[in-house]
Amino acid sequence: MLLKPQRIKHVMSSEASEVVILERCWVVEFKSKTDVSIILKFQSGEPDLYIEAASKPDCEAWAVALGEANSEGLRNKIQQLRRLIMEIKEERASEEAHQFLPSSQVDSLGEPQFTSIQRIANEPKLEFSLACKGLVAATRDRKLNTFIQVSVVHPAEHILTRYSSTEIVEGTRDPLFLTGVTFPPEYPIYEETKIKLTVYDVKDKSQDTVRTSVLPDHKEPRADVGRSFLGCATFRVGDLVKSKEQQLTLTLRTSDGGKTVGTIEVNLVKMGEFEDGEMDHITTDAQDQKFLCFLPLKSCSCGFLSATCAHNTENLERMTDRRAKEECALVRECTAPEGLSGKDNLPSLNAVLKNPICKLYRFPTSDNKWMRIREQMAETTLSFHVPKELINLHIKEDMRRNQELKDLGELAPHWDNMRKSVIAHCDQMLSMYQDTLAELGKHTGSSFKSSCSKGEKTLEFIPINLHLQRMHVHSPRLKDALYDVITVGAPAAHFQGFKNGGLRKLLSKFEAERRNTGYQCIYYSPENTAKAKEVLSNINHLQPLISSHADLLLNSASQHSPDSLKNSLKMLSEKTELFVHAFKDQLVRSALLALYTARPGCVLKKPAVPRSSAEESDDLKHQDHSSQIKRQDSIPHHSEYDEEEWDRVWANVGKSLNCVIAMVDRLLEKDNSSKTKEGESDPSAADCKVLHAGGDWYEQLYPLVITLKDCMGEVVTRAKQSMAFVLLQELACGLPQCLMLTLRRDIVFSQALAGLVCGFIIKLHTSLHDQGFLQQLHTVGLLVQYEGLLSTYSEEAGMLEDMAVGISDLQKVMFKVIEAKSEDFLPIITGRREHYVIEVQLPAKMFELLPQEIKEGKLLRMYPVLFNVGINEQQTLAERFGDTTLQENINQENLELLKEYYNLFTEKMPPDCLPHFQEQNDLKGLLENLHQNIQAKRRKNVEIMWLAATICRKLNGVRFTCCKSAKDRTSMSVTLEQCSILRDEHQLHKDFFIRALDCMRSRQTQGALNESDDPETGCLTDNKPTSRHFYPVALLLVSSHLLVVWLILSLALLLAKYQ
Repeated sequence: MLLKPQRIKHVMSSEASEVVILERCWVVEFKSKTDVSIILKFQSGEPDLYIEAASKPDCEAWAVALGEANSEGLRNKIQQLRRLIMEIKEERASEEAHQFLPSSQVDSLGEPQFTSIQRIANEPKLEFSLACKGLVAATRDRKLNTFIQVSVVHPAEHILTRYSSTEIVEGTRDPLFLTGVTFPPEYPIYEETKIKLTVYDVKDKSQDTVRTSVLPDHKEPRADVGRSFLGCATFRVGDLVKSKEQQLTLTLRTSDGGKTVGTIEVNLVKMGEFEDGEMDHITTDAQDQKFLCFLPLKSCSCGFLSATCAHNTENLERMTDRRAKEECALVRECTAPEGLSGKDNLPSLNAVLKNPICKLYRFPTSDNKWMRIREQMAETTLSFHVPKELINLHIKEDMRRNQELKDLGELAPHWDNMRKSVIAHCDQMLSMYQDTLAELGKHTGSSFKSSCSKGEKTLEFIPINLHLQRMHVHSPRLKDALYDVITVGAPAAHFQGFKNGGLRKLLSKFEAERRNTGYQCIYYSPENTAKAKEVLSNINHLQPLISSHADLLLNSASQHSPDSLKNSLKMLSEKTELFVHAFKDQLVRSALLALYTARPGCVLKKPAVPRSSAEESDDLKHQDHSSQIKRQDSIPHHSEYDEEEWDRVWANVGKSLNCVIAMVDRLLEKDNSSKTKEGESDPSAADCKVLHAGGDWYEQLYPLVITLKDCMGEVVTRAKQSMAFVLLQELACGLPQCLMLTLRRDIVFSQALAGLVCGFIIKLHTSLHDQGFLQQLHTVGLLVQYEGLLSTYSEEAGMLEDMAVGISDLQKVMFKVIEAKSEDFLPIITGRREHYVIEVQLPAKMFELLPQEIKEGKLLRMYPVLFNVGINEQQTLAERFGDTTLQENINQENLELLKEYYNLFTEKMPPDCLPHFQEQNDLKGLLENLHQNIQAKRRKNVEIMWLAATICRKLNGVRFTCCKSAKDRTSMSVTLEQCSILRDEHQLHKDFFIRALDCMRSRQTQGALNESDDPETGCLTDNKPTSRHFYPVALLLVSSHLLVVWLILSLALLLAKYQ
């Protein structure tokens, strides 16, 4: 090839000054920002050629042009041009036909209308499977390793979009691909849409970097050394769906369109129908066909595919807008599997799930039949909705707490300064919550947080990679089945870091330090602090209810309505009794005494004596008397304080209520006796008496009701101040650590709650017709099992501590199902810290399917359990040189919780409510086996994970799988679990277990991306710290001595590098 440069060594001319043959040479470009020089080096030994450009951009452009100016680059361009010519020929026919379309086929904007494919809502639009026959290899003896790349040509834009690929089938010229092609509901595909199938032969599998994506890419992929083009074929979607046998046989041709290299079969797939006649083909070829497995970035549920969801939506938005303007024509009928889905529950489910991505597989069963599997992954809008609702509640709660601290009244200088300091710190935290909520309100784009964003402060309340992973199995002899797993990154405070450990360690350390606060504040146990928050919450909830019922009682009295008067009195009595019962605690009395001693001018006449609560007194009896004198860790007596005053104020509420009840009974009794006498008197006189009696009722009840309200107001004032004083001690004893721990706990809980709400809603929707499950839900509660894959080494140990506390806090969450009153089906969150109620809204038709107990608003309990087994190389280091006590303690504690749920289940539920699996293992035996495996303390005992998951499924529970970012380890676990279910419950052929696993894990079927191109991570590999130096860890772990040597050498290399 000849090059005629225009600028060589500052020679500015339009004529060639020199001719250079660019063969067997390479380009050397200087990396300096100021250097604009290029050097050409020749293998023949000829002198180097020095070229200088006018600017740095020109220099870079010349470097690229010179690098491509050779015979190999020319051949690549010729191949690209040939493929482009074929595409133009294929599209020319459709363009010519388009010119003769009738005017009725064109809308007012001049855009053609396309024929839509009918489907049931929320189901894929189109699914088909692929197989090739009689492929021709370049050499006769070569065994082909083939895969099919699927591309889509939209009829309006004529842009070729690489969509997906099959797995690689090795060693055969008649490959049958187990991975099918599926188009999600929102994908703009029509009868006029063309699908191009390109078959490649993978020569060097280790270097194969085929990049396929659902994203439009107008540039042709570079010619990879590891694969070669065999042939391609194109078909219209309408030809496939309208074909009589719903099958097409296409001829594969070379890029120039002349040579035939085989055929390709396209079979339309419907989940409700079965394939016949292909099982023999794959069985006879089973020994020759092999499947290539790539290292998984993520299965269909998580990392890689979850990242493409947002990109799918953005790239399809333009096409979808056009589709909304186009008319739809019916093409084929679809029926939904009974009991699995229905159009009635789609609005509420679509409010929670979005951007579904599907994968289709077909696997043989042990009786030589085909079963079809559809993998579906979906994002959830709850990733942002739940945290925003939660932060809003935190802001309201903290503002109310700050106001309660200000309403404490006048305090002694020591306590007043403490209150000012606490309020200042609380205002800073409140401002931070408000800023975070404002930033989340500005968020646009995808509805999930990718793993590379886990360290962002504005997104620290958002769970990482929260997705629903669903496997829909359609077996020939078994009922259709759905298996759901929620995948999410471990709930943890990544922005705050794990230098000092996680919540489990930090809370324990903080509690120990708070007991030794000296004279600064009064120590209250965590139980007493929680009780104080509960009392304040009850006051804020019950006081307005009692006032409203008292007003209704007076209104009934003014109307002289006996029935209404009885009902109003009943409600008033119930709420007032709850109100009085809320203060039957020693804590309120002791806190009032402490608050009295904190008033200005108060002088203690008696030494401090431990007295906060019965439990605390028992604990302090074992302490030395000297420590009690030195430290004011309890509530003192005061000789001038009248402790009986609180009892009198508190008892006045009950006495006032009794007076109201007695007066209502007297009025009703008089009314009944007067009715018998009024029957014989004049009707007009009777009416006058009724009006006069109504006025008497109101006048007689009014002063009693006012007295009840006054007594209640006095109790509320004193109780609020005393409980606010308790909270003041909690905050003052640990500033600012207390507030930072509260923040960290809120962050972790927010991430955990978003996943729990998603799991509950999905489980409720899929089990609406399961009366046994619904009975279990309101009688026992819902089991929620978390599978953790975190190691107990380095930062992941801190993540595990955060995760354990966050999941444990979910025990304080209750669910309530209500009927939706509008089209907004998102859940409503109410409550406060340590006590939240999630109201799940259902449409009227779905709400009617629920048992009466749930429809009446019964609160539904959650039983979360966590079992963790580290499986990566860091866990190997922890087991050899670290400590695994954290993991062992967590597993043991949660085993006891699981046994508690099982015992409760067996007591209240009949055995026929359990799901019926083919292997009816005894649950008691499974629990015993799980107990033995936890006690065995074997390294990386994944049997714990499998047993816990099996028990959860048998108890109608919700499954979660978590690792650091919900990508690699999570995808490996989910795909293994799915294939194990297919083998154990749906008779997957034993010879195809590994192949099925390879298909689900293959990056090839998802569109392989390099690490640096992964849109989910969004991070370049250059920015990631190097974790290995020259030596593979797996080899060095064989010997602990080699590992020590490796660590020393790695440390030396790092020191040398930074020096």
